Amino acid sequence: MIKTNIKLELNYSYDSVKDAICAALPIKREEIIDCHLVKRTLNLNDKGGIHYDATVAISLSPEREYGLLKMRKRVSEYPSYELNIPQSKLNTRPIVVGFGPAGLFAALILAECGAAPIVFERGLPVDERDERVKLFSTLGILDTECNVQFGEGGAGTYSDGKLKVGAMDKYKMKVLKTLVECGAPEDVLFSSTAHVGTDRLSGIVKKIRERIIYLGGEIHFSSRLTDISVKDGAVCGITVKNKENEEKYDTDALVLATGHSARDMFILLSEKGVALEARGFGIGVRLEHPREYINELVYGKGYPDLLESASYHLVTHLKGGRSVYSFCMCPGGTVVPAASCHGGIVTNGMSEFARDGENSNAAFLVSVTPSDFSSDSPLAGIELQKKIEEKAYSLTDSYKAPCQRLGDFLNDTLTGTLPTKPTYPIGTEIHRTENYLPEFITDSLRKSINDFDDWMRGFYYPDAVMTGPETRTTSPVRVLRGESLDSLNIKGLYPAGEGAGYAGGIISSARDGVIIAERILMKNRC
Repeated sequence: MIKTNIKLELNYSYDSVKDAICAALPIKREEIIDCHLVKRTLNLNDKGGIHYDATVAISLSPEREYGLLKMRKRVSEYPSYELNIPQSKLNTRPIVVGFGPAGLFAALILAECGAAPIVFERGLPVDERDERVKLFSTLGILDTECNVQFGEGGAGTYSDGKLKVGAMDKYKMKVLKTLVECGAPEDVLFSSTAHVGTDRLSGIVKKIRERIIYLGGEIHFSSRLTDISVKDGAVCGITVKNKENEEKYDTDALVLATGHSARDMFILLSEKGVALEARGFGIGVRLEHPREYINELVYGKGYPDLLESASYHLVTHLKGGRSVYSFCMCPGGTVVPAASCHGGIVTNGMSEFARDGENSNAAFLVSVTPSDFSSDSPLAGIELQKKIEEKAYSLTDSYKAPCQRLGDFLNDTLTGTLPTKPTYPIGTEIHRTENYLPEFITDSLRKSINDFDDWMRGFYYPDAVMTGPETRTTSPVRVLRGESLDSLNIKGLYPAGEGAGYAGGIISSARDGVIIAERILMKNRC
């Protein structure tokens, strides 16, 4: 196949894609055997009006493709993204701990290659998990073993399902095709703003689980890893606590994909002498604007109805080297409670597939580095997170989140009204943001607003609402691994995904899980 770039109207059809191809290249419609979009980006800046810039893959006869490649600069080869991992025979069944994106896809690849993985997840299956999450978001009753962070699908199940793909490779393509096969919209294969929606993710996760079981995998919920057995510098087994008792399992291949909030796992790894290091991350707040206001800022007044709810990404680099940036933007979404520990407040954002909620929100984060931590311990970033989360909780003495009007934050004042209604479901109380965030973070947030308003005029909206804190942006710890992708000092222990410090989001975490599984299987090839 070959690929080329084309322009498409907002209401394009399959036929109009073919027309655009024929307008771009010297070919006739009847020569096109097949074609499909591989990338689609909304163009708001072209004088010709709002449209899509697209890259399309085209299948022609071999002779025609060769001729175009030889003579034209507007086409290039479209590579095959097929993932081919041979069937393998392992000495013991591989074990996957954690069933978020990394663990889910590691287990899927292992199962597809006949390795019959055993999966342990501390939380519950997604339907039962939904009940626990709703109980917390409505009544503030927190289950520390099953919540927005822990349970089938991991934290990604409750984070809108935004799919930041970047440069395509065979691992990402495997993830995207699996998602589509299990119910995701087809445009996740090519849209630059692809998302699945929290309301659809649970069904997709269940279908992947069913596929793993059908292929010989074994999945245990309400099962928490409590110990890792090591012999001669290599993993030889684990101990897992379930509802009834503790059980031991032998293995020489352990995929550890427990997520960035499994603080007890970081403590266990530290006690076992696993090589760890502190890692920078972001801390800040969720900022909510009315959705229609953001739509008009991005698209302009009188924008076409065909456009989806608008998204944005902003970043500024302050004097002194610190950065402030938007993260996990949720058009038409909700600020959600994301705590996993008693006595601490954590916020996150999510959208359903329709993205038609009253507000749009995004995290606004200040870069935090190990130099900001109180010690040189690899777990010092966790201590900073806990301090902020517990301080926020102490302000409301509940899981109600502290919030502040943006104009008041910039002017160092408090008013008793919030014209933009916060979407955080447990409830909010008005408090100064500096009452729970360190001064270097609040100072950086204040300095960033003018920069953001210069970049996107009107972004400074005094009635926007800041709700916080947002502390669980990514892992504050990296579990060091070597060229073979297992632990730097314990062979057979494969740290995977966002919790291990090697990913940031659904696609990169799932991709890491696929690569880890491939490495295990290739190492033990028949």
